[in-house]
Amino acid sequence: MLKFLKNFKEGLSRTRDNLVGKVRQAVGAATRVDDDLLDRIEEILIQGDVGVSASLKIAENLKETVARENIKDPNEVMAILKQEITEIVKTDYNPAVIDSFNGPVVWLIMGVNGTGKTTSIGKLAKLFREQGKKTMIAACDTFRAAAVDQLAVWADRSGVDFIRAKDGSDPAAVAFDAASAAKARGIDILLIDTAGRIHTRSNLMEELKKIRRVLAKVVPEESIKPKLVLDGTTGQNALSQVKLFTDAVGLIDGLLVTKLDGTAKGGVVIAIAEEMSVPIDFIGLGETIDDLKPFNAETFVEALFE
Repeated sequence: MLKFLKNFKEGLSRTRDNLVGKVRQAVGAATRVDDDLLDRIEEILIQGDVGVSASLKIAENLKETVARENIKDPNEVMAILKQEITEIVKTDYNPAVIDSFNGPVVWLIMGVNGTGKTTSIGKLAKLFREQGKKTMIAACDTFRAAAVDQLAVWADRSGVDFIRAKDGSDPAAVAFDAASAAKARGIDILLIDTAGRIHTRSNLMEELKKIRRVLAKVVPEESIKPKLVLDGTTGQNALSQVKLFTDAVGLIDGLLVTKLDGTAKGGVVIAIAEEMSVPIDFIGLGETIDDLKPFNAETFVEALFE
């Protein structure tokens, strides 16, 4: 657990400095708790990519608690802020637990270009294989040979089954074949890589819908888990991507937020938790194969405030 917290602390260092660090500076400079201090905290939260909705909610609750408990010491504000953020991001959901009792669980991995989607699939494959789950990767980005080759390397490195097709093959047909093979081989989890796409391109979104329809012919609908990969460095743009993919493809089962180690915009995790009804499954805290971590709300907040 201490190592897990250490990973989070190191990966979130820039966000911690940009968000909680600035709040601490404001609190340290204040002689009392007043509207000026609370307004400054709200401003820092908004600027730190926590999002307007979450920032206003946190600020309002801070003001109510301060008034109700007659808090005068600025230092006491930090503990209240920590509790408020914990309440927003907390969840009892464990994304790393895969129940494949009724056959293979299929993770349909989606995202815009450059989010780290293919790399994340390789990291997930290793994680699930180490849990003893029979894992398969399917390369459905059939128009980009480099992506398929990269996935093949990840599959080999992770020691998992790999399905690929000829360049230019119909992605939905590849998905169908992969799901059929996974079912026949007793695979626990099938990770399907889809082509990176711009969410405003309707033809690409229709392709995703087709893949999902085809998969439902092989496995139960409830076994298909659409997952969206977001680049944490994009900040508030990540929220709009969730909304657009949801509108285009339907309900998204979970999110993978990558590249948080290289950005000060990790406050977007709080914004997502407040504004979207989609759980955060994993966060990327580095470039090595072990740096994709199951999201844990308590550890996330602890890493920000330590």
